Amino acid sequence: MPLESNARIVSELASRGYNAEREAVTLLAGADDVAAVLEAAVEAAPDDALRITTDHVRAALDGRAVASGDASTDASSGRSSAVPASDGRSPVETKGLGVEDSADPAAGVVADDRSGGRDGSGSDEGHDDATHDRDPSRRELEVGNDMTGHSTGTGEYADFVRTFRDRYERLSGLLRGRVNHRPAEAIADMPGGSDAAMIGLVNDVRSTKSGHWLIELEDTTGTFPALVMKDRGLADVVDEILMDECLAIEGTLADDSGILFADSLHFPDVPRTRVTGGADRHVQAALISDVHVGSEEFVADAWSRFTDWLHTPEAAPVEYLLVAGDMVEGVGVYPDQDEELDVVDIYEQYELFAEYLKEVPGDTEIVMIPGNHDAVRLAEPQPGFNDEIRGIMDVHDARIVSNPATVSVEGVEVLMYHGVSLDEVIAELPEEKASYDEPHKAMYQLLKKRHVAPQFGGHTRVAPEERDYLVIEDVPDVFHTGHVHKLGWGKYHDVLAVNSGCWQAQTDFQKSVNIDPDAGYAPILDLDTLEMTVRKFT
Repeated sequence: MPLESNARIVSELASRGYNAEREAVTLLAGADDVAAVLEAAVEAAPDDALRITTDHVRAALDGRAVASGDASTDASSGRSSAVPASDGRSPVETKGLGVEDSADPAAGVVADDRSGGRDGSGSDEGHDDATHDRDPSRRELEVGNDMTGHSTGTGEYADFVRTFRDRYERLSGLLRGRVNHRPAEAIADMPGGSDAAMIGLVNDVRSTKSGHWLIELEDTTGTFPALVMKDRGLADVVDEILMDECLAIEGTLADDSGILFADSLHFPDVPRTRVTGGADRHVQAALISDVHVGSEEFVADAWSRFTDWLHTPEAAPVEYLLVAGDMVEGVGVYPDQDEELDVVDIYEQYELFAEYLKEVPGDTEIVMIPGNHDAVRLAEPQPGFNDEIRGIMDVHDARIVSNPATVSVEGVEVLMYHGVSLDEVIAELPEEKASYDEPHKAMYQLLKKRHVAPQFGGHTRVAPEERDYLVIEDVPDVFHTGHVHKLGWGKYHDVLAVNSGCWQAQTDFQKSVNIDPDAGYAPILDLDTLEMTVRKFT
């Protein structure tokens, strides 16, 4: 095979059963005859070796220099002085948005930045990526909220009751310090004209003939109605309410105590000020999703440019790769999907994905969650694959966990969720508050509701468990989603919300529903500063 790129070198070594050190790949890429040096390096490696090291490559280069007088070898160090070949395809960089409800992310695009500066200025002050120390012993990665192997639900009515009771108890706990909450049955016994507040799950919300809104809340003791008058200035808040989410309403009881006239509404929400985490060194994570290997529209060239870049000195700080679902295209996900498949067998799709994943540097820490195209149950939370598929994707010791899951990366808390519920949020809320063009704003709504899939009974399927794994109990530093194939990012109450686009060009199905995907982007997150750069590889 032609070995014109770092990623292809890694792929060739992987096909022979070897991983490789980053510097070893760099030395190989800089050789005059890459194929010959690779063969010599493999020959230089002991029979029981699992990884090609820089010593193996240097031994191969030294052998060539002695035999042919190859001037590319520095005799004093044994290092190749050649640098990796470059085709000039440096990715476009965009600077992440810094504030809540900021402008369109596309406004930050730098037309053609070949310098590698994280801020688009051509500089990377304070960090020498070329000498970045990728010491695995300095890494810290922990996974929480992983329900894989812990599913208890059988689909019976009692299971759903337990799920929603857990949801109510945990989310109401976030609201009780803000309102003087009374149970529904206690409010029903209060005298007319009393001030009252109730916390409950939204059982119903509808407009009246007079243009007011009637909201029915339910707690563990019963239900109680609240009327939001159209002249109370709460229309913007009512517009954001979804069925089954947890809400607090304060107001005054009617004279007959049969209804609560609402004065204010409260979501569980994220605190406006909080202390964010951060790594104690300069290290980065690449956030990607929706690779869709197996589709005819998988952008393989862009993927190779991405993995090529990961092998460059500029990308040395990228020690983590977080993949938010839909590794493959799947089978039978939407009508006539088979006509758009390059690989029609689901297991072969995962085998091919594993080959592409081998192009990523072997010492990268990888975390993956499933999505709705993957071969797991559609109902959320989704467990992290069965043993057969895990075995296929066992590349670089990747961690495969449930959807959603929380990942602590060197002190930075990342909530990973594939994002199926974003479709529902976008469909239900006004366009200025949630849209496909600005998917991060729909993510803001999930943070405000402290639940990744609040509405039950719609397109987002929910599996009943003893615990509601979809509650956002602990506030993350970063909220990472995919699914909608659109790139968007911004900050909501100091939480960086990132929807990372996809690696699939527009399909016929997407054309039919007017989705123009953002393909071939890789948001790169600085774990020490929580600043982000988006690189484009198409």
